[in-house]
Amino acid sequence: MNIMGHLQQLGRSLMLPTIVLPAAAIFLCLSALPWDSFGMPSIHTHLLTAGQTLFAFLPYLFALGVAMGMTSNSVTAGLAAMAGMFIYTGIINASHYELEPTVFTGVIIGIVTSILNEKFKTIKLPEYIQFFGGPRFVPLIVSVFSTLWAIIMVQIAPSIHNALMELGDIVNSGGGFGVFLFGFVLRILVVFGLHHLVSHVFWFQVGAYQAPDGHMVFGDLPRFFAGDPMAGGFMAGLYPTMMFALPAIAFAIIHEAREDLKPKIRKTFMTAALASFLTGVTEPIEFAFLFVAPYLFVIHALLSGLMMWLTYELGVRTGFSFSAGAIDYLINEHLATRGWLIIPLGILFGLIYYVMFRWAIRRFRIPTPGREEGSQLDEWAGDIPYRAPLILQAIGGKENILQMEACITRLRLKVGSDKLIDNNALKHLGAAGVIRLGGGNVQIVFGTYSELIREEMNKAIRRDISRVLFCSPVQGRMMPLSEVPDPIFAGKLVGDGVAFMPEKGELVSPVLGKVIHVYSSMHAIGIRTPDGLEVLLHIGIDTSQLKGQGFSAVVKEGDQVKPGQLLITFDMQKIRKGSKSLATPMVITNSELVSSWSFAPFKSVKRGQASVMSVVLKERSGGGETA
Repeated sequence: MNIMGHLQQLGRSLMLPTIVLPAAAIFLCLSALPWDSFGMPSIHTHLLTAGQTLFAFLPYLFALGVAMGMTSNSVTAGLAAMAGMFIYTGIINASHYELEPTVFTGVIIGIVTSILNEKFKTIKLPEYIQFFGGPRFVPLIVSVFSTLWAIIMVQIAPSIHNALMELGDIVNSGGGFGVFLFGFVLRILVVFGLHHLVSHVFWFQVGAYQAPDGHMVFGDLPRFFAGDPMAGGFMAGLYPTMMFALPAIAFAIIHEAREDLKPKIRKTFMTAALASFLTGVTEPIEFAFLFVAPYLFVIHALLSGLMMWLTYELGVRTGFSFSAGAIDYLINEHLATRGWLIIPLGILFGLIYYVMFRWAIRRFRIPTPGREEGSQLDEWAGDIPYRAPLILQAIGGKENILQMEACITRLRLKVGSDKLIDNNALKHLGAAGVIRLGGGNVQIVFGTYSELIREEMNKAIRRDISRVLFCSPVQGRMMPLSEVPDPIFAGKLVGDGVAFMPEKGELVSPVLGKVIHVYSSMHAIGIRTPDGLEVLLHIGIDTSQLKGQGFSAVVKEGDQVKPGQLLITFDMQKIRKGSKSLATPMVITNSELVSSWSFAPFKSVKRGQASVMSVVLKERSGGGETA
């Protein structure tokens, strides 16, 4: 794995421990209620303790999360990291220095554990001590590392403590400009999924605060929840962007959509706007214009940094436990300083964004969703189990996947060959964008459905079933068979499948198989797959009467063909004039062999585009289970 691959995996791993922070924020918020008036004074203490405990054990959570995230959820690595943290904490607590484990400590132990796990999990020792070999060796070697590191840290504790204090002073000396740079870089790194690397440093390491009970707290986020009135400068400015600016972009995209596509786009982007406003999940909106207008994304990043600078200079100090959405804003407002300014600033910021994006989309004719067919970000949560096999094929099949993980908004993949990934097919199936980081490391942005997609893809990989996947035989628009203007095909009397309205006079093979029949008029062709499915491709309706005029077959009966291979060329103008319709059905004539069907969205497709249809064969003698 290359450096970018390591970094994207580390970025995802750093997110895992933060999923507990919303619980801590809720407990702290509830502890502020007047429990004495309710006759339950002890509840305040219990809730406060619950919230503070999660922050106190953050180093342990980061050690566990990073170790497991970097090793594909290895339980052994997680156990070894926790053992290492216990040893480290025990040794430094026994020293006379006031040195406490920080999140940085947890991250280091987690990273080292993942490295040692990969290196020693298969180690073989002499037979008489092989009990300690293999995975059992990992906790042992991690314990040795943690012991040595703790001893070293005790010796250099005063220097480390002072260095962290000075680092906070240096960052704070940058004032608003430093916050601006943080905000700008944070948005840019969202593109590569590496934003957690920079945010982790500022939110969990930079700056120190001595809590009332005497212990030191490091990082903007823990300091904010510990009651530091100066904390929150690296978080407050994100609220206007996520609660107002990104939803404003969504509204601009809706209002600039074509009238015929506007209802669908409105539904999709209203959902995306609500997700950004409430939870701070922004990728579905940002990726809607990132690839078609990257210069707009740079401007967006600059404006986001400027908003952070402005809130900092106005003395707004507020924070969040997970992300800068309205839910976190309401929960944590009682701890904020001048937090009320977020609302008017956000409204003004949102208006600027709305006007700017509507003008740019119209002025530069930016193909944002809804301005052309095949718009991204389709609404298809209920279809995930059916589309997962199609997504799997678009990635290059299970053989191409070396590693697959998911964070909140994207699949993070390590593939054997990124050349096998079909970008058009993935966008057709709902992906907002595909990011290639090199070395086989790929990110596919599916929004908040990413984890569900990963689960369904894993199920599809584990199932022992016979599945046949189809590519698009033409360039054009995919349509249900019922819309074909012919009662024979529409009634599925010939077989079941889909149809296409071609835009170019080329027919290619949708599957791997053998040509079993080429009609003398060359308007249709039959292919048998290795699984025994018989696929009929019929160009146009009532085209047999043309007696071959306008058609030219490139293959003959008995030829072996593969997906995307040219079969027939045809003159669209001649066929349009001499036939009832150009609608081209693709049907399985022996569909009694099929157990279940999956279809991609009925919209524009490219010739040879992967993943337009998937079928599962019925169980045969000695075969697998049916779906």
